[in-house]
Amino acid sequence: MVPGKNTWIRIAVINLAIVAVLGAVMRYKIGFALPFLDQKFLQEAHSHFAFTGWITHTLYFLLVNVFRSSLPSIHEKGYRLLILGNLLTAYGMLVSFAIQGYGPVSIVFASLSILIGYLFVWRALKDAGRLPDHHPGKNWIKAALWFSVLSTLGTMVLSWMMATRQYDQETYLASVYFYLHFQYNGWFLFACFGIFLDSIRHFDLKARLVRYSFLFFGIAAIPAYFLSTLWANIPGWLYGAVIIAAFLQITGWYYFIKLIRENLSQLRVSFSRLVLLLFLAVGLALTLKLILQLGSTVPAISKLAYSFRPIVIAYLHLVLLLIISVFLLAFMYGTGLLRQNKATRIALLMFAIGVILNETVLAVQGIWSFSYTVIPYANEALFGIAMLMLISLLLLAAFQLSPDKSD
Repeated sequence: MVPGKNTWIRIAVINLAIVAVLGAVMRYKIGFALPFLDQKFLQEAHSHFAFTGWITHTLYFLLVNVFRSSLPSIHEKGYRLLILGNLLTAYGMLVSFAIQGYGPVSIVFASLSILIGYLFVWRALKDAGRLPDHHPGKNWIKAALWFSVLSTLGTMVLSWMMATRQYDQETYLASVYFYLHFQYNGWFLFACFGIFLDSIRHFDLKARLVRYSFLFFGIAAIPAYFLSTLWANIPGWLYGAVIIAAFLQITGWYYFIKLIRENLSQLRVSFSRLVLLLFLAVGLALTLKLILQLGSTVPAISKLAYSFRPIVIAYLHLVLLLIISVFLLAFMYGTGLLRQNKATRIALLMFAIGVILNETVLAVQGIWSFSYTVIPYANEALFGIAMLMLISLLLLAAFQLSPDKSD
């Protein structure tokens, strides 16, 4: 693909560093004064660019890699234009949201991003359908693409509310959580499963375990959305479906872990100790996420959690940083897409440590907020951790741009 694969990967790492810059600035504003920047606008730029410029961009590239390695031919130019178009809309949203928040320009870029996403899904579903039936990641990839489309229904409702000025708090929150759920629990998570399974498709994988894991996660995906809306007093039958969905997710994860355990010796040969360590951290984080979701089926706990912003922020960072972002970086390093040298390893380790420290402080801050207790110097600590993550990503980006100096 032209630009070459290294170019797309370098852009992905640079974009993640930009996300970290915005995160560090927001953390600085919380702890210190920076009056000429609007915190809400920065937050909107941060989240939209993280989703589009970092995660979606990286997944687009990795999915094209899957198709290229498994199919006799693909439409390289078409994918190249779609990835480039997605990047342009991401940069447009980055600038416009930071300047005006939700306004005419940012909404245009967001709409163009959705349109490009539809075109990518249309093309990618065709190629995903051409993958061999025995390909372990085929169903995961197809589901991920459909979930990316489904998530946009949430943004359509939000756009309708803004256009008609018919603002309702519950509908607004339900639409936001709909978009978020089907992005990170659908599109992001299922795509990560798919590309990982593609990378180990030459292993002696038991088709039964792959099928069961996908089946349980897939069935749970839609009703699990209502885990985010338990505060809305949903009907009893739907509440029952939500509880079942929470258990189905854990069952699907059990089968996936069983699949990994049976192929552990091959994984140790295929991936370095650092990559396996990062994969372990991702696995533990995903386990914690599923347990937290199960716990949130208790209405009192759910209402309490959603009433405290630090808890919501901690959960979102658990998913988007510790699970998705660490996985993507570890995967790219483990498959040779990032430079295989000591400098890259140090930067990855620094970032992972920063993410874990960030999650720890956010979690403690969230738990203490239940008793309305303020942790001394928590904001300063979070700013310091944000700087650690930023520095690690700037180093990682610099190492990818510099001449290769392998050990």
